Amino acid sequence: MMSSEIIEKLSGGLRGTIKLSGDKSISHRSIMLASLCNNSVAIKNFLYARDCLSTVSCLQKLGVKIERHEDDTIKVYGVGLKGLREPQSILNAGNSGTTLRLLLGILSAQPFFTALTGDASLSKRPMGRVIRPLSKMGGKIFGREKDLLLPICVLPAEKKLHHINYEMKIPSAQVKSAILLAGLFADAPTTITCAQKSRDHTERMLFSFGAKLYRQENRLTIYPATSLHGPQEIIIPGDISAAAYWIVAASIIKNSEIIIENVGINPTRTGIVDVLLQMGAKITCLNRREVSGEPVADIHVRSADLHGIRIDASYIPRLIDEVPILAVAALFAQGTTIISGAAELRVKECDRLSAIATEFSKLSSGIIEREDGLIIEGNSSFLPAQCSSHHDHRIAMSLAILGAAANGVKIDDASCVNISYPNFFTDFLNLQRNKL
Repeated sequence: MMSSEIIEKLSGGLRGTIKLSGDKSISHRSIMLASLCNNSVAIKNFLYARDCLSTVSCLQKLGVKIERHEDDTIKVYGVGLKGLREPQSILNAGNSGTTLRLLLGILSAQPFFTALTGDASLSKRPMGRVIRPLSKMGGKIFGREKDLLLPICVLPAEKKLHHINYEMKIPSAQVKSAILLAGLFADAPTTITCAQKSRDHTERMLFSFGAKLYRQENRLTIYPATSLHGPQEIIIPGDISAAAYWIVAASIIKNSEIIIENVGINPTRTGIVDVLLQMGAKITCLNRREVSGEPVADIHVRSADLHGIRIDASYIPRLIDEVPILAVAALFAQGTTIISGAAELRVKECDRLSAIATEFSKLSSGIIEREDGLIIEGNSSFLPAQCSSHHDHRIAMSLAILGAAANGVKIDDASCVNISYPNFFTDFLNLQRNKL
């Protein structure tokens, strides 16, 4: 059911302490690897958002017992590398590209038939970039049209997958992860050479499950496995992609001061923090520690005067999901911000570059869309407006922050935030009410 949300301009700053739900990327991966191990794993601070629940549903249809417990804990009873069974119905990945692409890495090695589908948005997203390397390994995966769109079917594997030496020219954590997962079932070590770093949660988690994985500079080698044994407990840190909305909000809304507790600060994900610091943001990471193999900290943010900078392709893999909210920060910065090398955003839940230019321009005239990025002129005047989320959770949340910092906004189809952050509007209200 579609719903609208009205965000009014904030007259005062944001103040308070917030604790986020678990990281979406890590939640997906923890469920998948726990399903493939030989023991049960308790996953704490799991993100109960629509995307992650799509992963849960798919694995349950593949024969994995998964239980929900109190305090956002989920328990997975692993079936081992050979224990998945043929589903009795089509697997539905919903809106989740992570669910679909990573599962293809696992399913390509299974001795049974699988059919997969998703929602209207996911059905438009090309899957060739993950299907092609898996096909080179011997996976029999077929999709619709030349871009290999959903629906997709995976035919039974007749023998072990082939090992490959794969060179990734375009950084993608999802493609890399799918190949690594398929590599567990291969006949010999599989090597991936990455031109640029992308998020490394899969590699960290494979280590914790006892997989034989080696990194040498920009090369990863995964060895075939006979079994995996997971930790008894995984504690998932707060999602830095969710934290990004509050970091930007507190930076651009005057008289703000907040603390975001228990945030994952994996260096492959902290591009948003690095860029905002370059723009003049007042961000401090406190109480640094490591939890379940991931670096974690509490993030303290105060309002600041930002200035525009250039953000090129070297940054994009570390902040690909944060470009919409970064564009909001740029609108409030002194001078011009130029974002380039971000063409990947055109094949997300929507064409995010187009959506940013179209919807944000209803509130401010300072945005120019380019083929691979944006030019954003800061310190523009703002108007109240009615905007569409384009059914994209990150566009909806970014519009909410923009409206609160500017002169208000009405967001159509705001319920799409449930894809990644169901408590977004509740947390926003609490930050307006709470005091440090």
